[in-house]
Amino acid sequence: MNLASEQLILVAILLPLIAAVFIAFTDKKPNLREGVSLVASLSLLATVLSLLPTVLAGEQPFVILLEIAPGLPIKFVLEPLGMLFACVAALLWPVNTLYSIGYMRGNKENHQTRFYICFAIALSSTMGIAMAGNLLTLFICYEILTLSTYPLVTHKGNAEARQAGRVYLGILLGTSIGFFLLAILWTWHLTGTLDFKAGGILSGKVAGPELSILLLLYMYGIGKAALMPIHRWLPAAMVAPTPVSALLHAVAVVKAGVFSVVKIVVYIFGLDTLQSSAGADWVLLLAGFTILLASIIALRQDNLKRRLAYSTISQLSYVILAVFILAPLSTVAAALHIAAHAFGKITLFFAAGSIYTAAHKTNISQLNGIGYRMPWTMAAFSIGAISMIGLPPTAGFLSKWYMLMGAFQAEQVIAVLVIIASTLLNAAYFIPIIYAAWFKQPEMSSGNEHGESPWPIVMALMITASLTLLLFFFPDVPLQLATSLIGENPQ
Repeated sequence: MNLASEQLILVAILLPLIAAVFIAFTDKKPNLREGVSLVASLSLLATVLSLLPTVLAGEQPFVILLEIAPGLPIKFVLEPLGMLFACVAALLWPVNTLYSIGYMRGNKENHQTRFYICFAIALSSTMGIAMAGNLLTLFICYEILTLSTYPLVTHKGNAEARQAGRVYLGILLGTSIGFFLLAILWTWHLTGTLDFKAGGILSGKVAGPELSILLLLYMYGIGKAALMPIHRWLPAAMVAPTPVSALLHAVAVVKAGVFSVVKIVVYIFGLDTLQSSAGADWVLLLAGFTILLASIIALRQDNLKRRLAYSTISQLSYVILAVFILAPLSTVAAALHIAAHAFGKITLFFAAGSIYTAAHKTNISQLNGIGYRMPWTMAAFSIGAISMIGLPPTAGFLSKWYMLMGAFQAEQVIAVLVIIASTLLNAAYFIPIIYAAWFKQPEMSSGNEHGESPWPIVMALMITASLTLLLFFFPDVPLQLATSLIGENPQ
């Protein structure tokens, strides 16, 4: 065990918490407060990237923080899937912080210090989820993430925000305590361990209807994955400021959901166990249903953020569909899509927030000709939208390609049809926005005298749009981590 790696794992988890304390002390000095946020986010990125060579070399550093009971430690292990998730979250935190500075100041938002504190705590819990070495650690960090993001969802403090917060907290805590915790206790009863292990700790321990019921508890216990019908918290949370939407949809919350699903499938159930049982077939069908229905609902939304929210629900189920195709290539696709969706969707939300800040427009029907006034914003939006559709040269094409290859490999005709149909639906709800922005004449009104948003907003969305393109041209590191997922064994 490399002592330096052990220390770096702890630094990655504790650094955002330390930053939250310093942010609280700089409440009256906005420049210093935001400087602390930027320095902390960049420090976390450097810490996570310094662990990358170790994981790429095939090592899996771990640290046991404490033992709650015999055989139940708080344990952190950095394996390939967790490394990929940690890299994505750590990379997007400084970009989101830069964006937040422009957005929160540009819109004169209240409670900005609380916003940055909760954001930092959310990133700490995200690192804990990414590096969780067992189900107990994952569950604890998962709950901290829910609680730390609640004040962000209710940030505006009005009746609509409070109602959204109740829905958010009610669904996520209700599903995790009612289903996820029960599934974890059942797993402990069956196996005597909660560790993540290659091949799955449930291999040979569960089958038939019992496997189906346990799988049901996990899939609906992880409410952040937003499978229908427990998806309502996600569109409800769109009342939050755009940087919060970016956190929910790209940096942490929903990614924690689908990351947990993939990790549990690979390291708790095991692909072989699920392949040999018919008890998992229903999840693939449910994921396909969620993909298609959410896409159809997205088509009907005029509010831009709500359309993006239903797009997220659909895109999350791509990850679930991919992993439940139960083929090596589709499992790689599930991991890749976590990164691809993060870069593309954060770009789209950044663009939506940029439009709101500069033009005070929230509906798609108001966006005719806006590309002439906000060319950088709409160029970035176009790149993000193309990635969500799954066209080259964007990251979304990469993950969808592996997804389709995996579906062909496993002879999953339903999955192939769902991917093709949903891609057409993606195009149907994104291309009209791009067309209206670039090719329709703007309506003559006093609201058309605006230009671009403040430069931190524009810079942030151009960075994420560039990352969406770069992942297509330079996929080596994410691809190596994704392919290492198959057959790897956390310590």
